[in-house]
Amino acid sequence: MKHPRSRLDEVIHSPVRFSVVAALAGADQAEFRFVRDAVEVSDSQLSKQVSVLEKAGYVKVGKFAVGRRTRTSLSLTPEGRAAFDAHVRALREIAEGSGAPDQ
Repeated sequence: MKHPRSRLDEVIHSPVRFSVVAALAGADQAEFRFVRDAVEVSDSQLSKQVSVLEKAGYVKVGKFAVGRRTRTSLSLTPEGRAAFDAHVRALREIAEGSGAPDQ
């Protein structure tokens, strides 16, 4: 049996990216500002991490107008949700000691 760590998703595993995906997992979409504040990172940090997630096909970035301003929305793609769910399952298995040799 392979240890559950072999199923961890390297794209999501970064603490900031994991936090972003977790914040998006509870919503259909969220404004960039909301995610930035929830994850407690700067605009540039969030932008960089969202770019990595978007390139992997895990996050969709959209634009919408609010008055004269343009806002950015973020949402998980179906692939992103599946990857997050699988990653969390692997983390739970590790935390529960699954995959550890019998003693």
